[in-house]
Amino acid sequence: MATNTKELKSLLHESIENIDDEAFLNAIKNILDRKYEPKDKIVLAPEQEKRIEKAKKSIRKGDYLTNDQADELVAKWLNK
Repeated sequence: MATNTKELKSLLHESIENIDDEAFLNAIKNILDRKYEPKDKIVLAPEQEKRIEKAKKSIRKGDYLTNDQADELVAKWLNK
């Protein structure tokens, strides 16, 4: 059982990541929509928007790493 808010949030994030039932996820979203009010809209600088668009293009071309590949690369960096 979670002992504090931070731990509870972490457990909820993990649980949601492992649920594939779309109807159940929509039910959770409906509950959250009644409680959560987003903060002010995030405004990005033009350079940030360009970098995001460049990243999206790379992804569409298949130029990206899987989580496993990224983990392996980071592990190599840490072992040097």
